[in-house]
Amino acid sequence: MDEVQVVVAHSERATLRVGDVFLKVEADRERMDVEVEAMALAPVPTPRILWRKPPVLAIAAVPGRALGRLGEPSTASPAAWAAAGAAVRKLHDAPLPARPGRAGRRIDELTADLDSECELLVANGVLPADLVTRNRQVAEAALRPWTPVFTHGDLQIAHVFVDDDEITGIIDWSEAGRGDALYDLATLTLGHEEHLGDVVAGYGTDVDLDVIRAWWSLRSLLGVRWLIEHGFDPSAPGCEVDVLRSLM
Repeated sequence: MDEVQVVVAHSERATLRVGDVFLKVEADRERMDVEVEAMALAPVPTPRILWRKPPVLAIAAVPGRALGRLGEPSTASPAAWAAAGAAVRKLHDAPLPARPGRAGRRIDELTADLDSECELLVANGVLPADLVTRNRQVAEAALRPWTPVFTHGDLQIAHVFVDDDEITGIIDWSEAGRGDALYDLATLTLGHEEHLGDVVAGYGTDVDLDVIRAWWSLRSLLGVRWLIEHGFDPSAPGCEVDVLRSLM
């Protein structure tokens, strides 16, 4: 009999694996709706939906292995990273979905949240003031007008699967929608700057690298306290705090 593996579990969602089936339990019904709609529209490989009975969504495992993990060296080849960039470009070139996504927050709202979060990080002694101040300055470059595209919204490398340097599946679409293309590229390369060139080569068009680095700072600053509060360690080697230090 297959064992039940807890893939992730926190107050917002839990994901269990039983054999080749993943069971996603969502506290927010709308996130499940977003995921199902996005997978139906995305022009890239996505998991097959087996059944849906809110709050549970059952999907089939995709073949291959994850492109990598945050905090760990990626064993994927440069060609695999380039293939990921090409898949992201294909997504970004697709017709816009109806909903705004995580990568599509309004600039004023995002700026207010970032400033508030930076104050809390310093006031509560979570991070040194100079580290927060410098990364807040770097993050400013991301707070600019952008043309909306179809974004994944949570394109971390653990969500991209490859086999023989081909993309076999992209998972976890609950944050998908209209958004900033460079947010996706930044999320994909967070903590793996050495592969940024491969991703951009596969993406096939010029991108503003300063904005990608700005998103690294912004995403990390906004994520540190949430990660701690939900049982993750952003100060582990290669993770968000190291990303912030690398941008000093």
